[in-house]
Amino acid sequence: MLILALHLAPIVTLAQAVTGVGFAPIVIHDPVNGGTMPGYVFYPSMQAKGVTWRGPYEVHASVDAKPVPGAKPLVVIAHGHGGSDLGHHDLAVYLASHGFVTATLEFPEDNFHDSSGDGRAVVMGGRPIQVSATISMLLDDPRWKNLIAADRIGVAGFSAGGYTSLLLVGAVPRFDRFLGYCERYPGDKGTCGLLTQLPTLAPGMSGKDYAELLQKTFTRWGKTDDSRIKAAFVMAPQSIPFDEAGLVTVNRPVFLYYSQHDQVLLPSENALHIAPLIKTLIDTQMIPEAGHYVFLAPCSPQLTKDAPEICNDPPGVNRVEVHAQINADALTFFRKTLVASPR
Repeated sequence: MLILALHLAPIVTLAQAVTGVGFAPIVIHDPVNGGTMPGYVFYPSMQAKGVTWRGPYEVHASVDAKPVPGAKPLVVIAHGHGGSDLGHHDLAVYLASHGFVTATLEFPEDNFHDSSGDGRAVVMGGRPIQVSATISMLLDDPRWKNLIAADRIGVAGFSAGGYTSLLLVGAVPRFDRFLGYCERYPGDKGTCGLLTQLPTLAPGMSGKDYAELLQKTFTRWGKTDDSRIKAAFVMAPQSIPFDEAGLVTVNRPVFLYYSQHDQVLLPSENALHIAPLIKTLIDTQMIPEAGHYVFLAPCSPQLTKDAPEICNDPPGVNRVEVHAQINADALTFFRKTLVASPR
């Protein structure tokens, strides 16, 4: 028992200790579009904590700091529609400071400077394939592979990234469900705007025809379920295309977060709709009074000035305090589902 304890001690210590954080940019091959995707890797470092600015993002990590050696759990973070590979940098840093390797990527044709793939198979089916490609790259790369425990991988995602995360742990979408939703909420241009563009995008094709086409082409790049991923932390997920049959196949732990007054993805049609249908749901947490974008990292003054619609929260909502709880819940969840998993 003493020998066993000595062998396990470094793993337990790493999972509990707070360290400095290093980070580095990565370039990932995109099997969907054939190009590349930018991203970042964050990792524990014994170097003192530092702050690095990347555009409007104040990242509490040091570029290329020396990593703490040894294999650690990996969490890949998937941003939402029109997002950024640094939109959740605080979560990435927090997990890395507690013994995880975290990775982010910027989804092609669905990011803040190019959202041309919105509602198309290249995004709806491509996103999970691109997360899987990120994992494969890290496990093959000489710089990163020895820092990652290949049997302890999780995913976290917000909004469209939450949708992506659910696909990666077994969910199967039905895109014709959008038709019923858009009949009920015709004024939701964010979700249903694509239907009004069909005469230009797909001449002569009805909404039903387009949903059928999307369903047929959805898996053209391969299956969206990645068995290497053992757990999913899901924040305000786009959940309209999931029904009971499409969620019964989710067979790994899921933690679900949503905000009370989300006007972008109505809780009743999204998070609260899927919560009773996921048999492996570990917990559901609601952020009182908050809107959709509360899950993005607290904004710097520069970003608040440039993008007030995603940075400003309703009165009484303190995003810094909210993220302290989100990050702590994510750490607890991944410690239970990844750190403690059989090796």
